[in-house]
Amino acid sequence: QVHLVEGGGGLVQAGGSLTLSCATSGRVSGFDSMGWYRQAPGKQRELVSRVFGGGSTDYADSVKGRFTISRDNAAENTVYLQMNSLKPEDTAVYYCYADIDTRYWGQGTQVTVSS
Repeated sequence: QVHLVEGGGGLVQAGGSLTLSCATSGRVSGFDSMGWYRQAPGKQRELVSRVFGGGSTDYADSVKGRFTISRDNAAENTVYLQMNSLKPEDTAVYYCYADIDTRYWGQGTQVTVSS
């Protein structure tokens, strides 16, 4: 059984930074992609960023240049999302996911950016 363990999140002022983490537990030899979606109140869940098993990355236009996704070199099934220059519109619940044999989801973590 695969589980995703999320960390980070919280409350920060506009312009601040936060780092999210997501690690797989269970027997996982690799992944097709891992990353985060987010969902703000009253809005659809949207893809924020992902890293593919080969190392390439993908970002939503709204976060390009501000967010950076990375993979832990020591623990390959752990990824991080460094979020800089946060804006109030980044406020949402952030959900980690991993595409392995199927799609797995984390429990979600709240990110709140105050103006």
